[in-house]
Amino acid sequence: MGAYPTRFYYNQPFFTMIAAFAADLGGTKLAAAVVSPQGKFLARKTEAVDLSSSRAPVAQICRLARELAGTNKLAGGAIAVPGLVRRSGTVWAPNLPGWERVPLAALVGKALRIPVQVESDRNAAVLGETWRGAARGKSDAVVLLVGTGIGAGILSGGRLLRGAHELSGCAGWMVVSEADGDDVRRFGGLEAFACGPALVRAAANAIEAGFGGRLPALSREELNPHNIARLARDNDPFARQIFQRAGNLLGMAVANFISLFDPEVVIVSGGMTAVADLFFNTLKETALARCQPLAAGQVQIKLSRLGNDANLLGMARLAFSASKPGRFPHANLVS
Repeated sequence: MGAYPTRFYYNQPFFTMIAAFAADLGGTKLAAAVVSPQGKFLARKTEAVDLSSSRAPVAQICRLARELAGTNKLAGGAIAVPGLVRRSGTVWAPNLPGWERVPLAALVGKALRIPVQVESDRNAAVLGETWRGAARGKSDAVVLLVGTGIGAGILSGGRLLRGAHELSGCAGWMVVSEADGDDVRRFGGLEAFACGPALVRAAANAIEAGFGGRLPALSREELNPHNIARLARDNDPFARQIFQRAGNLLGMAVANFISLFDPEVVIVSGGMTAVADLFFNTLKETALARCQPLAAGQVQIKLSRLGNDANLLGMARLAFSASKPGRFPHANLVS
């Protein structure tokens, strides 16, 4: 379906197991899974989001839940979304047409007859990382998601930080320099310079200014983070400078997170981790040099090992915690 390959497999026993349904709804793809209480994927599938109508993704989620459940009994479900989850239970997702106030949890819960919860994708990521990832067992952690945009999931004292308007973690809007302009006003002070599209804008600006090493050899269609990274790895100084600048700005953002929240670990995740070899060391050096000194000596800064699986695992953990709050650690993580 579209540009996203369908991935579908089963890894389940022949007897009934209590499991959780988890879904990660993006702007273009939908990943879904049935997960055991131990965090094992029993069945999973990834496909392009059905955008034929505003309610088509809801029906798609319900269909996948039924397909993947098999003989397993679902204790509950949880769905990660790329937008705002209001306290009323409605979802605003700007990348999904018609999603201004969609009562996603209520619609899916009614169709499947199980309790269903909805969370932002950034909160899903930090729940997954603290359950089965690089922050396993930690009650104070930050996951910085860097891809086409930038966001952060923050767990403090075992609780998700949400903010007064459910906007906590909009890390792309962090102010990390005095730079201003249209891009900063549109995307935010960090996201304007340090996400995937920002690398492309930086390369295009260098080419337009009449310099850029071997960057001008790339056609408009070839100008993407992958090809910029290829030149950087081949020691093109202008391509390397683009990644170094991004690493420095991301490091300032991480320094602010460390100084403000005193986490045990900060995990960098998202699509940009595929090119982390070009910026991660700079990020760490900048963060540890600029954050609160006592915190710098104790915090860990890591790359995610789970990748996109963190969101599914985080939603499975949320579903289990909501259905049996006394059974799972950090049962207060959604309060």
